[in-house]
Amino acid sequence: MRRLIVFCILLVSISLVNLFGQKITVAAAADLRFALPEIVSSFNKTDSTIKVECVFGASGNLFQQIVNGAPFDIYFAADNSFTKMLTEKKLTVAEPKLYAIGHLVLWSAKKDISKGVWSLVSDDVKKIAIANPKTAPYGKRAVECMSYYKIDKTLADKIVTGDNVAQAAQFVVTGNADAGFIALSMAIAPDMKNKGTFIELDPKSYTPLEQTYVVLGKSKEIKAINTFLHFFESQQGKDILKKYGFTLPSGK
Repeated sequence: MRRLIVFCILLVSISLVNLFGQKITVAAAADLRFALPEIVSSFNKTDSTIKVECVFGASGNLFQQIVNGAPFDIYFAADNSFTKMLTEKKLTVAEPKLYAIGHLVLWSAKKDISKGVWSLVSDDVKKIAIANPKTAPYGKRAVECMSYYKIDKTLADKIVTGDNVAQAAQFVVTGNADAGFIALSMAIAPDMKNKGTFIELDPKSYTPLEQTYVVLGKSKEIKAINTFLHFFESQQGKDILKKYGFTLPSGK
C-alpha cells in the first residue's frame, strides 16, 4: 500500500513537471514594458503549459548580459544593430527578424508641450529626461532628434538620464523631470495615457527604430519558444502591438 502511494505521488509529480515544466525567459527592450505582458497573458489563455518570464531593460544592457552568458531564450531589441551583433558573434540560432518599428514621442505630465521640441527651450522646462544614449536606442534617438533641430547644445544642461526609456518616463511621472523623450508604446499605455500628454516627433528627425528579435543559441526549450513566437506573430499578437502604437513590417 505504501509503495502504491509513493508510486502515485511520483506519477503526479511527473505530470506536474510535464504540465508546468516548460519555461522560457525573454529579454525585452523597455518599450515593450506594457505590450509584451499583454501578449503573454493572451498567449497563456491559449496555452497555459508554457511560462514566459520577461526581463525588461535597455537593449544595450541586455545585449551585454547575453554576451556574458545570461540564460535568456529570446531577445527583443529596440534597435536591430544589437541582434545583428549577436548573430555575428554566433550566439543566435537564426537571423534577426523585424517585428515592428518604434516611435519616439515627447511626453509631459504637467508642462505645455504643444510646440513639440521647441517647448523644451522655454525657461519653464527645467529638466528633460532621456534614456541613456549609450545603451538605450530611445536615448540615442532623443539625442539625434535634438541635434536635428539644432537645440542639443541649448538643452544640454537640462538633460537627466535614466538607465532605459521606462526609467526616463518614470522621471517625468514622479516630477523629477518636466518632460521626457519616451516611446509611443509607453505614452499610450493604460498606466500612463491619463497622466500626461504627448507629441509624436517627426520620424525624419531620428534614425528609424527597427525592432528585431532573435532566438538565442543556448536555448533548450526550442519547441516552447517556437510555440510562443508563433502566437507573437499571429494576428492577435500583431493587433496588440498595433494597439500600443508600433508600426508593423509592411503595414501588416
